[in-house]
Amino acid sequence: MSNPRAAAHAVDALRRGWPIAIRGTGGTLRLLAVETGDGERLAAFDSAGTAPVLLSAGRAATLKLANQRDAATPDAPVLIERVDWLDFDAATALADPQFDLATPLKGPFRAIPVVQADAAAAALRLARIAGMLPAFFVLEGESEDSITLADIDAHEDADRLRIVGRARLPVEAAEDAEIVAFRTDEMPGEHIALLIGQPNGEAPLVRLHSECLTGDMLGSLKCDCGPQLKAAVAEISKSGWGILLYLRQEGRGIGLINKLRAYALQDQGFDTVDANTRLGFAIDARNFRVAARMLTLLGQPRIRLLTNNPQKVETLRAAGVDVAERVPHVLPANPHNARYLATKRDRTGHEF
Repeated sequence: MSNPRAAAHAVDALRRGWPIAIRGTGGTLRLLAVETGDGERLAAFDSAGTAPVLLSAGRAATLKLANQRDAATPDAPVLIERVDWLDFDAATALADPQFDLATPLKGPFRAIPVVQADAAAAALRLARIAGMLPAFFVLEGESEDSITLADIDAHEDADRLRIVGRARLPVEAAEDAEIVAFRTDEMPGEHIALLIGQPNGEAPLVRLHSECLTGDMLGSLKCDCGPQLKAAVAEISKSGWGILLYLRQEGRGIGLINKLRAYALQDQGFDTVDANTRLGFAIDARNFRVAARMLTLLGQPRIRLLTNNPQKVETLRAAGVDVAERVPHVLPANPHNARYLATKRDRTGHEF
């Protein structure tokens, strides 16, 4: 039986720099996160100095520690053999791409077969949930307080979402609006729906908008999120009836801190796709089943989707939502986001 709160407790432990343990189908892995650890904690965790380093395939390929075929799934696990010179500082340089230009790696490092592959993959997934770099020191061995793969699945189970509050909320460009909040017991933040206008028997115009603090709140010109959000509210209001789903999935699901790390890599010349994989994450880690669940709770199984991303259409359909029409949502570029928009068009299948 799964315990979604166990994953929440593990996320808290990771952020505090405490070891955790994940039990897979073939055994248990004990893990110490590189980002929040230090030399002293590593010595306590691994007094023999034998714990290898767990990275993602995307990060390992960046460091020439795995070939491109291995990195076809960027968030798959890769294990780096522990050698004398792979101390905590060297592991930090392996994990964090901000040191790629500043820190010459000693090496050579060698990738070795992954032990307990399902538990290792779950560890990388848990790092993403925690908004941390996907890198760990790893030891095999049982632990009384280990969590399971089912615990992590339950933590991200969109079907556990429920409506927890709603109220009338007149907003700019849509005075006849209602806000509805959704969450699970363990969720640190809430997903939001803004219902605009009144149901009229037609499929509502729906926009899925992933949270973007820098664009939505601070007016960042590096992306088109802020203008897209504002224009979506106006377009839905103009249509007469629709819903804006505001999803708490910052940075395509990798979190705010990791998104800022990706921004720093973009300043070095990498596009958004390469920045994410260089950090060790999937190109897009968002969970659009959350949106499908929200629409189900709102009683809207059939929609028109305001998007340039055909993948959103397919994902919602796979989750049981009848997408009757894809409505383009195209806004002009600016000098700061032109490359970003070109990357979305050329590398992630957006249609403009």
